[in-house]
Amino acid sequence: MRSLGITFAAGLLGVLASGAVVAAPAGDATLVWAGCGITKKAFMKELAAAYENKTGIHIDLKGGGATKGIRNAANGSIHIGGACRVSMEKDELEKNAEQVPVAWDALAVIVNKNNPVDNITFQQLRDVYKGKITNWKQLGGRDVPIELYVRRGKISGVGYMLRELVFANYEMEFTGTHVVKSSGPLEKGIVKNPNGFGTTGISSAKRRDVKILKLEGKKPNYENIKKGDYLLYRPLYLVRQRGRGDPRVDEFIKFALSNEGKAVIRKAGTVPYADALVLVMKQLDQYKRATAQGL
Repeated sequence: MRSLGITFAAGLLGVLASGAVVAAPAGDATLVWAGCGITKKAFMKELAAAYENKTGIHIDLKGGGATKGIRNAANGSIHIGGACRVSMEKDELEKNAEQVPVAWDALAVIVNKNNPVDNITFQQLRDVYKGKITNWKQLGGRDVPIELYVRRGKISGVGYMLRELVFANYEMEFTGTHVVKSSGPLEKGIVKNPNGFGTTGISSAKRRDVKILKLEGKKPNYENIKKGDYLLYRPLYLVRQRGRGDPRVDEFIKFALSNEGKAVIRKAGTVPYADALVLVMKQLDQYKRATAQGL
């Protein structure tokens, strides 16, 4: 398991080393980005449009999820990946991925908009996923079963980071009522299901007709994420192939980290990574908390 401290510290060095944006070199006027849909919704659409307006370089945005973004960038089949989880350094398919943190997102617990529950504790969140809490009445709601939506597999961006930040164990097993392939079906299911419960990225959740629960009394809004008052925040990454040396990719990443790029990210409603570097150490505390509480 990769240390969150090592990952975030390496990202911090990348942010501090970034320089001014220069004109992109001549050549193919299109770069291909693929990966995490939450990253795409958080800032990539706006950032790609701003970059094309500035340089004439088009960013072709595709989906596929965080794992695809990491692995396809690592093997060179795309120019840039998008990811909402750290890469797995021992995985042969991901070892050549170089991740650059660009923004902050949060894991948001979502329920149907008609659900009367507004707030849960960190321990209650753990107990729902561990199967110890199975009825909404245990959370102050109606006397009906909780229908838990979970992602298939364990290495999706949300699934991986949920296991890291809440359980400090990316092998943690979840027993869900509904097992779905991506965050889109999870969110759509809860829009329709009055008993649904699930976790997704706030950058995606706020675009759905759902209720976003407070966690320990805190909303996953811009200010609470930036200050670290909301517990479950995580970086969003741009990913490139280690050692590839494509100047067009390097220039786009420099733009994302520049003052101009950060202004675009803020306007999209997302916290730029460099605006909240204090979260690097605060998230280590969160990881320690999850570890100390055990399984």
